[in-house]
Amino acid sequence: MTFCNIIPFYANLLEVCFSSKNLRNLQRIHAQTLMLGISSHNFIRTKLVASYACCGQLHQANILFSFATRQPTFLYNTLIRAHSSLNLFSQSLHVFRQMLLAHKPIDRQTLVPVLKSCAALSALRLGRQVHGAVLVNGFASDLANSNALITMYAKCGDLVGARKVFDQMSLRNEISWSALMAGYGMNGIFSEVFGLFDMMMEAGERPDSVTFTTLLTACSHGGLIEKGKEYFNMMEKKFGIRPVLEHYTCMVDMLGRAGRVEEAEELILGMKIELDEALWNALLGACRIHGKVEVAERVEEKLCRRWMNVAAAA
Repeated sequence: MTFCNIIPFYANLLEVCFSSKNLRNLQRIHAQTLMLGISSHNFIRTKLVASYACCGQLHQANILFSFATRQPTFLYNTLIRAHSSLNLFSQSLHVFRQMLLAHKPIDRQTLVPVLKSCAALSALRLGRQVHGAVLVNGFASDLANSNALITMYAKCGDLVGARKVFDQMSLRNEISWSALMAGYGMNGIFSEVFGLFDMMMEAGERPDSVTFTTLLTACSHGGLIEKGKEYFNMMEKKFGIRPVLEHYTCMVDMLGRAGRVEEAEELILGMKIELDEALWNALLGACRIHGKVEVAERVEEKLCRRWMNVAAAA
């Protein structure tokens, strides 16, 4: 195989590692590029940085990136997104600042993880500046950027800003609706959560699993038991969405807060999915608050059996 053929061959192998997030294969191929003396080739190094970042190996990715003579927008985007996806939000914004200082052009993929990091850090001022960048660069009509803006404003407590972005969107999806609903829910404005859901239904939009998590959480925090049960039953019957652990946890929390502990226990026993310890502990906490001794004893017995089964399997 000639040198001209080796580069694209290993670039393709690294592309597979990037897509599959297979760290073991990535390390093996990296070792081969070192032995062949092609690891410092710009194209190969770019692929290596992207692949290590995609596999969550950010230390290695950052080292390789620092030695790269070619640092395209794609590579900055990859590092920004990788740090953000691992909840390294400050580091994600640091890479973004480096990108700006290097005068690299931004594209539609750049600002979504940046806005996610702003939201997580409640960095409203920076988030507004990034919103300006979205507008200046012509990304206002991009659905992913608009959804990220709604989430950022909502998590930073600026519901007026979130609603303004939402109202100006020409195209929305279930993420758009759920993001704004979650923002109102986080701020205790439950009537807006339910009102938006009704508007969503009137607009012919189909809710997803996240939408119902938002609705059930609002019902739990608002003490709206019957409304919560209505939404829970609606999931599978009307929309074919099977409840997952998160939805059951919302229901147990909702019933537990209201002191309807026996009902919460019955719901758990009827679940068709594997329970986790957190769910039992939530029920146990409700038993203690409301003095449900008999239910608490049954829950503790089930937890003991679970631990014994886990120990036996180990």
